Amino acid sequence: MIISYFPKCGAVLALFVLSVGALDTFIAAGYEHAVMLSNRTETPVPKEEALLLISRNIDVLEKAVKLAARQGAHIIVTPEDGIYGVFTRETIYPYLQDIPDPEVNWISCRDPQRFGRSPVQERLSCLAKDNSIYIAENIGDKKPCNASDPHCPDGRYQYNTDVVFDSEGRLVACYHKYNLFAPEIQFDLPKDSELVTFDSPFGKFGIFTCFDIFSHDPAVMVVEEFQVDSILYPTAWYNTLPLLSAVPFHSAWARALGVNLLAANTHNTSMHMTRSRIYSSEVVKVYYYDMETESGQLMLSELKSRPRREAIYSAAVHWSTYARGVKPFSSERLSFPGMTYFDAFTFTKLKRHTGNYTVCQKDLCCHLTYKMSEKRTNEVYALGVFDRLHMVEGQYYLQVCTLLKYQTTDLRTCGEPAGSAFTQFEEFSLSGTFGTSYVFPQIVLSGSQLAPERHYEVGGDGRLQSRGGAPLPFLVLALYGRVFERDPPCLRQGTGQLP
Repeated sequence: MIISYFPKCGAVLALFVLSVGALDTFIAAGYEHAVMLSNRTETPVPKEEALLLISRNIDVLEKAVKLAARQGAHIIVTPEDGIYGVFTRETIYPYLQDIPDPEVNWISCRDPQRFGRSPVQERLSCLAKDNSIYIAENIGDKKPCNASDPHCPDGRYQYNTDVVFDSEGRLVACYHKYNLFAPEIQFDLPKDSELVTFDSPFGKFGIFTCFDIFSHDPAVMVVEEFQVDSILYPTAWYNTLPLLSAVPFHSAWARALGVNLLAANTHNTSMHMTRSRIYSSEVVKVYYYDMETESGQLMLSELKSRPRREAIYSAAVHWSTYARGVKPFSSERLSFPGMTYFDAFTFTKLKRHTGNYTVCQKDLCCHLTYKMSEKRTNEVYALGVFDRLHMVEGQYYLQVCTLLKYQTTDLRTCGEPAGSAFTQFEEFSLSGTFGTSYVFPQIVLSGSQLAPERHYEVGGDGRLQSRGGAPLPFLVLALYGRVFERDPPCLRQGTGQLP
């Protein structure tokens, strides 16, 4: 069963906009898909068997596409690995397609034999055409190469690939994932980063995949150099508290870059994969989180077609201005080490219901001012800092300031995921001496809920601070900085071959 969620007020406004022919806004859709998987991932299967599994998954996606189109959606994005799942290099081969360059101007639904038989691309093309909707799908691409090439030992390149078909069924975009996550041994690295964009009646779009969002190239480049309005983002994201849960990080990224982000995640509760979402550059428009069932979910939301044109998004944040202008808060508190997602943070424990704290590591000093409604004896918080190269499941340089709730009152659980909090923070201000302009604020409340935007603000001087209103039960308060220029030469972590 496919369930859809679309705020009614958005639907009414969308119909009005369409009725007068304006495309200042559009309806975006995302589908979180519980992928039907093969039980034969370690041994190759015949092409026909692979096609059968793909067809079963597209059957489900087709229902979601038709439902989205009936509700006025202009575009829909689906998850990474969404039509077959994960395999080894050898066993994924029967599932791969030979995808042509979009410059060939091909509508597979009208001319299915032009590049040889390709029932998967033909079906996606017809699905887009018959429902007058843009479709972004993640599929695998294969390209032959010379077996004498030392980078091509088996005579082919295999790529994790996103394709987009427009509302006429035309292939308008093809993107090969550039930053492979460590386990993606089934795929090769493209020789160069691809900055893929396409124009539509409702703005300019870019596209990239999952782990790409951690990199400057292509994620930041495609926004800043090509001035796209919206990003299509298929992902298979493993939610990792406290700092790498999908919705807090992705919403902060969309806001920082001033774009819409249409993110579709795989739904797999055993892998903690959920939280698909549609973000505007202002707020999280709609998101889905379900760790209880294995059902798919369709989300729809109205978005501005060209958000970067509005003056509100041009206001720059100077992330270190406040922090570099204040004297570090003196205290009797002793710092201690703690691990958070394999990173060695430096922490200091909050001892009273109100206070000012500073904790430093290398070049980064983090300053916290706060006031709790009361200091609970059964809940403990610490201010943490990290200023180093992250080394596990990818290498990328981080600068992080964070306030974390301990999992328990045991000091050794600081940095471990916590699920609930009862301590209420009435006031807070967090800042740091960041050496980067790419800082992503996150606030996660008890029950892994996002803090309402009306309760906090980011000042132009780099402070993440309270705005008034109800006290907030924090699990995480963070400024998550990426220092791209200090990354290793190649952020890409896949062990596939490089052409």
